[in-house]
Amino acid sequence: MLSVAIGSDHAGYPLKEKIKEFLLSKGYKLLDFGTQSTTSTDYPLFAREVCLSLQRGEAQRGILVCGTGVGMCITANKFKGIRAALCLNEYMARMSRKHNDANVLCLGERVVGVDLALSIVEVWFSTDFEGGRHEKRVKFIKDIEAMI
Repeated sequence: MLSVAIGSDHAGYPLKEKIKEFLLSKGYKLLDFGTQSTTSTDYPLFAREVCLSLQRGEAQRGILVCGTGVGMCITANKFKGIRAALCLNEYMARMSRKHNDANVLCLGERVVGVDLALSIVEVWFSTDFEGGRHEKRVKFIKDIEAMI
């Protein structure tokens, strides 16, 4: 079973906790990098820890939650080897895995409800990378990273 690094800021904390319950019930190993309350905090701190965990090989996938998911996604995509996708529905989740081999899922607590978020998470984890013509495109992304 995959190890999953998860993190949120204060705005995403309630949804993060629901996602944790869901993933634990499915048997995933979780690494929770916080936050642990709704006290105001800064989302880049948690995005950094989740992404570093993936880079170190402690987790194979990550989930980040903030108010909209946008800040987490922007921050996560600054890290080499991270392909973070902000998903607002199941289709985006499926395509981010099939075509982009996304390894970090970003969600917005204030944008998607709990039921939709859990459905997005389920689709995202149950979808494999399609490879084929998409491998070339993911390699282009890696080549761009190598130039930076």
